[in-house]
Amino acid sequence: MSISRQQMMSQSIPFLKFLTETCQAVGATILALFQSCGRLALFLVQAVINVFTPPYFPRLIQRQFVDIGYYSLPVVGMTTLFTGMVLALQSYTGFSRFNAESAVAGVVVLSMTRELAPVLAGLMVAGRVGAAIAAEIGTMRVTEQIDAMSTLSVNPFKYLIAPRILAGTVMLPILVLIGDLIGVFGGYMISIYKLNFSAGNYLHQTWDVVQSIDVTSGLVKAAVFGLIVTAMGCYHGFNSGRGAQGVGAATTNAVVSASILILIFNYILTQVFFS
Repeated sequence: MSISRQQMMSQSIPFLKFLTETCQAVGATILALFQSCGRLALFLVQAVINVFTPPYFPRLIQRQFVDIGYYSLPVVGMTTLFTGMVLALQSYTGFSRFNAESAVAGVVVLSMTRELAPVLAGLMVAGRVGAAIAAEIGTMRVTEQIDAMSTLSVNPFKYLIAPRILAGTVMLPILVLIGDLIGVFGGYMISIYKLNFSAGNYLHQTWDVVQSIDVTSGLVKAAVFGLIVTAMGCYHGFNSGRGAQGVGAATTNAVVSASILILIFNYILTQVFFS
């Protein structure tokens, strides 16, 4: 009996060791996740406080409005235009099987205003602006320019973070509103000149279907997505590692995290508005 017990104990020790190491790894991962969430929350709170407290830097804010809003307009416009065109084609192909071609106008306008324009604009801006913000601030961190600001009694949050978050939160709804118009116009062009719809009937159906809540929900989503994109870019750039590898990792993390959070908050806000 003693030999069998010793054999059983000797066999159970490796399993217990493996189980302990696995639990430690899982626990360390969970703790690291909560630490990251805590650091991000504190960073965001500090950034938002600096947005609403003086002093302000009008030239920096104006520059970010132009960089984030005006220079992102071609990308958002092209994306929403061809999305509206494809949406009209695909809707017509599907609805024609059930003799419901008249629903194409409603599907295009509701899809663009509620979901596609905010999400696509957020993802495009995340790829363009979020990466640029993370790379710029990360380079400043690597070259110790942020430390020099602190030494000169210049608040880095007030000078670097607040203008970008303010510009992103304000400009993305404007981009989405323009994207709504361009996307609906793309669907209109395809429906009229390719699918032979009546222009008057198409516009009448579009106007009858769309409601203020459809446009408002998309603009609210856009403001949240703009906050997410700029906050992720600033956070990962501000906490960038040393060297070119650290800046590259910060840029990648900013785009990936912003894209994932956009999709998550898109579901949450949709549930809030249309549950």
